[in-house]
Amino acid sequence: MTVRQKQSLFIKLLARLIDKAYELGYELTGGDLFSLESYLAHKINSLHYIRLAIDLNLFRDGVWLRASADHRPLGEFWESLHPLCRWGGRYGDGNHYEFIDEVNNAT
Repeated sequence: MTVRQKQSLFIKLLARLIDKAYELGYELTGGDLFSLESYLAHKINSLHYIRLAIDLNLFRDGVWLRASADHRPLGEFWESLHPLCRWGGRYGDGNHYEFIDEVNNAT
């Protein structure tokens, strides 16, 4: 699968994740998907900069839910959508959702 094909599938699956969040009673705002300024400033090797990862801010009743544990229902749903879907809550970054390059190479 090419990077462009992965980007398209990532966005398609992301739509399902967003729908699931609202179905569970959450609200979302977008976090980091891609920022040319951030990329140029930090030169970080990140899936965000090839548009295969996003950070989502989670809210319930107007309260920002910042803990990784707050994202667990969405993170586990995300992981169930495709073998390449990874949730950052597995390593302490609960608002991070990514589509990895290879099944055996999580980044």
